[in-house]
Amino acid sequence: MHLRRDAGHPEVCIHYKPEVVSVSQLLTAAQRIGAEVAARYKHQTWFVRGMTSADAATAIEHGLGKLKGVLTASVAYASERLVVEYDSEEVTLKDVEAKAKQLGYALEVPSSGHACSHHAHGGGLAPLLEMPLVVVSGVLLVAGWAIEKFAGLPALVPTIVWALSMASGGFFAIRGSLKSLLQLRVDIETMMVVAALGAAVLGAWFEGAFLLFLFAAGHALEHRAMDRARRSIESLGALRPEMARVRRSGDVVEVPVGDVQRGERVVVRPGDRVPLDGIIREGKSSLEQAAITGESLPVPKKAGDEVFSGTINCEGLLEVEVTRLSSESVLARVVDMVAEAEAQKGPNQRFAQRLERTVAPLVMIGAVVFPVVLVLLGTPVKEAILRAVSLLVAASPCALAISTPSAVLSAVAAAARGGVLVKGGIYLELLAKVNAIAFDKTGTLTVGRPKLLSTVPAQGVSREELLGTAASVESLSAHPLARAVVEAAAEGGIQAPAGSDCEAIHGKGIRAKVGADTVDVGSLALFEGDAVPAEIAAEVSKLEEAGQTTMVVRRSGRYLGVLGVADTLRAGARNVVHTLKDYGIERTVMLSGDNAKVAKSIAEQVGLDEAKAPLMPADKVAAVREMGRKGSVAMVGDGVNDAPALAAAAVGVAMGGAGSDAALETADVVLMSDDLSKLPFALGLARQATHVMQQNLVIALGISGILIIAAVFGLTHISHAVVLHEGSTLLVVANGLRLLAIRPPAMKRAPEAAVGVQPAVG
Repeated sequence: MHLRRDAGHPEVCIHYKPEVVSVSQLLTAAQRIGAEVAARYKHQTWFVRGMTSADAATAIEHGLGKLKGVLTASVAYASERLVVEYDSEEVTLKDVEAKAKQLGYALEVPSSGHACSHHAHGGGLAPLLEMPLVVVSGVLLVAGWAIEKFAGLPALVPTIVWALSMASGGFFAIRGSLKSLLQLRVDIETMMVVAALGAAVLGAWFEGAFLLFLFAAGHALEHRAMDRARRSIESLGALRPEMARVRRSGDVVEVPVGDVQRGERVVVRPGDRVPLDGIIREGKSSLEQAAITGESLPVPKKAGDEVFSGTINCEGLLEVEVTRLSSESVLARVVDMVAEAEAQKGPNQRFAQRLERTVAPLVMIGAVVFPVVLVLLGTPVKEAILRAVSLLVAASPCALAISTPSAVLSAVAAAARGGVLVKGGIYLELLAKVNAIAFDKTGTLTVGRPKLLSTVPAQGVSREELLGTAASVESLSAHPLARAVVEAAAEGGIQAPAGSDCEAIHGKGIRAKVGADTVDVGSLALFEGDAVPAEIAAEVSKLEEAGQTTMVVRRSGRYLGVLGVADTLRAGARNVVHTLKDYGIERTVMLSGDNAKVAKSIAEQVGLDEAKAPLMPADKVAAVREMGRKGSVAMVGDGVNDAPALAAAAVGVAMGGAGSDAALETADVVLMSDDLSKLPFALGLARQATHVMQQNLVIALGISGILIIAAVFGLTHISHAVVLHEGSTLLVVANGLRLLAIRPPAMKRAPEAAVGVQPAVG
């Protein structure tokens, strides 16, 4: 028995002996064990309150990771989230919360759709006392210097003032270092406190106070900057109204959105935001839904169309039936996924974290050994220790710790505001490496709303008989091609008798009963091995060369004719493909279940390098894997029918995530609207984010390296090391925050054209 994921979701593959156990017994056992596993192994997300530095995230992961029953503990420092996977039979949520409390941190179960803790300023990244303590420390630092220079008081007075400055500036650092030492860990805060105390012991009180003042000031500014990124995510959740106008017992009453149930109807006036996800039952209007999908223009909506929480009703009065609770809305889920994205760490993040964990203890050892070596070489003791303190400051990996979280959170927030959901830092980095992209056809390159263009009856068969028979069978299917046939029959006033006993032949067509007759509707592949009339085969070839998808209709062995259906090429698809090639994408391929001639026709219109068709879902997986052997591949699809291929690619990109639960769940990157132009935006943002992470690593390691060399050779003073050390930390944070300013470029919208009838305009 083993697990496999090539179908786009986990599957259990069981090899068994039929003479020992039956399939039904295996199925029963698998269902029972599966239910037990699902009930036993769970995951939970919390806000973490009380983190004052990136070291706190490592301390929490380290502490909770030792708790029996905790499988993984991952902290997203920048967004203050903790994600724990655990064995519910070994550990409870209260055990996890108690352990976190023991470590000195409070956990809070987040409200769905909120990126910030309700108590964010009661112990989060920017506690209320942090900046006041920094100001007090700075004032005392200057006061001590002034007393020493101008007051003529005993040396004890400025020393006491500087000691108070150290206590004020080092309040949070001292608290954090004590927590780490209780776990037998050495971190950045410990190194800074030891360095400051070392300077003080040697009589360099000003330098010690200056070190902790700048360290505290740097962290305070860093926290304010990170709060800016988190607030940009929280602003998405703030778009959701707190109250809804609900129709109850004939009256319209205002109630909190959390109290509205599925199936209830809410009234949305012009100018109001839609309070909950639902379906329009009465009225028509245009809705501005840029917050969800990134679309810049209002989208027309009518009865039967889906609307999303947080979007603005621009024109008419709407009555909407609620389909999702407030906590289940697309907006809430996007905010939650974006806030938790940092916990999915990419290679650069993991590298920085591993390096930080390795460097801190090595630096502490070096700070002990280095002065001993200097003294043995004849350096005075005081000078040797001061140089060791400078080394401790220089080698502290503060900038390294924050170099990647700042970039990841900013990039994910910018993507979300642009209508793209990126589920983790790892997917940013993987998307940045992509050099080939595979596209599904229907619903991706085309809009997925095909129309019947050709009706070719066989000799002796009327158009009404051909179309009516096909519609009887296709009415039993939800496939887009089936809908096109049914709609065409309805528009022509053709009565289609009800079909029954439907059987879908995967990738080929459909078979059903119409009365007592068996009717087959599908591609020529459905009739493989049968003697298809030459005139039918000729018509199929003719329509396919024109770019139409064909369906042959046969009733009780009698061929009735051929139907030709064409989809509509998605607006701007050609521009998008050209833009991707400008971005350095070396290979673009279409993977389609349609016939080869239609696929080739569409690929040529869009400007793709290659079209592979016809492909079954398993063939698409094989094609993606074959492409993956030559480079990094992204697969773009609808997130539902393409789930296996999405899973097989390095990065799975789903379109239309705002209206599809499956897309939100299956893909790594989700384009919230059906706008392909978001794909180059996502690719460009991922590459910029990766470059910023790499720049930050170079800055952090480069400045530390220079300072270490200067400290070893006695070329820098403690105060100089402190200024450059904290300056590098603020520099990498500011560099990461630049990503918040990135917006999707405006792309021209092209008119839609029916494929095979007129050329698509790129």
